[in-house]
Amino acid sequence: MNSPLDIVIFGLSVTSSWGNGHATTYRALMRGLHERGHRVLFLERDLPWYAENRDMAQVHHGRVETYASIRAMQRKFERAVATADLVIVGSYVPDGVSVGEWVTQTAKGITAFYDIDTPVTLAALERGSCDYVSTRLVPHYDLYLSFTGGATLQRIERRFGARNARPLYCSVDPTVHSPEPSSDRWDLGYIGTYSQDRQVWMERLMLAAAREWKSARIVVAGAQYPTEIVWPSNVKRIEHLPPKEHRKFYNSQRFTLNLTRDEMKRAGYSPSVRLFEAAACATPIISDWWRGIETFLEPGKEILITRSAHETLECLRDLPDAERLKIGQNARERILREHTASHRAFELESYVSALRGAGWIAANAQLARAAGRGVTVGVVQSAD
Repeated sequence: MNSPLDIVIFGLSVTSSWGNGHATTYRALMRGLHERGHRVLFLERDLPWYAENRDMAQVHHGRVETYASIRAMQRKFERAVATADLVIVGSYVPDGVSVGEWVTQTAKGITAFYDIDTPVTLAALERGSCDYVSTRLVPHYDLYLSFTGGATLQRIERRFGARNARPLYCSVDPTVHSPEPSSDRWDLGYIGTYSQDRQVWMERLMLAAAREWKSARIVVAGAQYPTEIVWPSNVKRIEHLPPKEHRKFYNSQRFTLNLTRDEMKRAGYSPSVRLFEAAACATPIISDWWRGIETFLEPGKEILITRSAHETLECLRDLPDAERLKIGQNARERILREHTASHRAFELESYVSALRGAGWIAANAQLARAAGRGVTVGVVQSAD
């Protein structure tokens, strides 16, 4: 990128990680963009449950503003959006359809939808029940940035009319997540907000193992777990763990567990930010299997796969300590090579650079207007 970009991001939240994984992704991306010289303004709706649980003490890598309503946001930030080189609207932004329609009409630069929940979004679009993006709006964005890669990218373009679907996976900030001296307080740990489909796999892969190996030390951190869940006596619960404590949490585990939502499994190529955080700490990961996992971490060398409580226990009890530590170190080296915030910032730059090819914006703006009238459109490729 020849010159710094002015970037505006509308996201669910960057100030609070309470009950969402978006905040850590946006924090890392903002840092990566800032370190590469770009100017970032992050806008989020001022919602009570995030306002009451803000865990971002200071902003060092851009500017963060909250807004009480769409009307107030438009009055205050219309010029910033209109003049920005890149405006991104994220998934789960409150009133995201209205925000996206206004952004694509107002911005003179490149516009992008950043889908941190791609399989969930696409299922909702198929049902006609998505609150933050619509089938009519998708073709109006210049870029569709997806947390999911593989064949899903072609589906986004062919089925939903996105003009340029590109992967922008989650990442990790290696200045925040890294190894540190610690005693092994836990044999196995997990961090994640409750979801019903993941809980089925937690029961099979973790809690069943805890019941069988009663002396195992196991911990589960995350919000919104139903009170009726019966936890084994050797499982400790932590209701919420702010991001500043993640590093210490990972480093206190012999192994950490990665669990994937069913929609992400079906789509494949959908890594979790927790996967990258744990790997950056060199904590050995035991994970469920999903298509494409080997493109991020190599099973047997950089990550361990489990399909049952028995296989989980084999990892916990039978793997030599030297091999365990080597797997964790291998994973850290892979993540630092390919999946840091700086890598994601560079990838985003490359997409913007390609779209700035001669004539692209004018041609695609014409296509977007046609798509809005229900006219069948194709994909205009970059001149680069």
